[in-house]
Amino acid sequence: MARTSSAAVHAVCTRLGGLASAREIVAHGIARAAIARAVRSGVIERARRGVYVASDAPEELRSAVAHGGVLGCVSVAREAGLWVLPIDDHVHVALPPHGHAFPHVRCTCVSHWGVADVAAGRVGLVDALAQLLSCIGEDAFFAALESALRLRRLSPVDLVRLRSRIAESRSWLIDLACAESESGLESLMKVRMHRLGVTLAAQVDIVGVGRVDFVVGDRLILEVDGRPGHEGADSRHKDRVRDAVAAAHGFDTLRFDYALVVHDWATVEAAILEKFRRGLHLDGWAEGVRAGAAAV
Repeated sequence: MARTSSAAVHAVCTRLGGLASAREIVAHGIARAAIARAVRSGVIERARRGVYVASDAPEELRSAVAHGGVLGCVSVAREAGLWVLPIDDHVHVALPPHGHAFPHVRCTCVSHWGVADVAAGRVGLVDALAQLLSCIGEDAFFAALESALRLRRLSPVDLVRLRSRIAESRSWLIDLACAESESGLESLMKVRMHRLGVTLAAQVDIVGVGRVDFVVGDRLILEVDGRPGHEGADSRHKDRVRDAVAAAHGFDTLRFDYALVVHDWATVEAAILEKFRRGLHLDGWAEGVRAGAAAV
């Protein structure tokens, strides 16, 4: 019988998500002696007793396994490409209720204890979002949830399961979420304004201006920039033109960048509420708004 190559062992481990137990590898027809050779050759590593990771597996996954669990919470959300508030850059590790954490070299892992669906060294996205809500809070959860909906990562069945995993008092976040927000900043604006009792019309088309992020009341436009440091001179000029055309149609525009929404929300909120206090969001529906804009 031909000896199994270390590359074949690595391939099996990779197919299993970069992480595999000895039992799983053996179930693919590979002898334990071949696993040992693959470790000696450096293509896989022994993370802990009976558990192996591919040497080129993501660093966060390797840290999670070394810690005694699997990737969870915001780490899974980041890996899935969801928009995540920059709260921290720690590895978030999911562990079973009666598991054991093993702090390792330079360990800054955040542990999450509880029952979760696990596959390929990661909790499922539903459990990751539920963990994120408890760990980082409602705003971060809502932005990640809308990002997942926009990327079509959650099915209606997933949403039912997610609702069952969070407190009933927070289920309004799922009811509010939809797929139309084009960035996490829009999601943050939406959930925070909702909490203040403010209704927004999202993704509104205005003749001569184009689509704006939000319209509040009759004539107040709210625009948020999608990512840090993306504005060049050309983008700024286009924004000024849009604002001028909107003003010609009777609109007033407030424009906020990434740093304001993420790091200085108090200033954003104060600016919007002052417009409300002075009634500058009213005065009749301005011209050019497409009928039937969705309220969020």
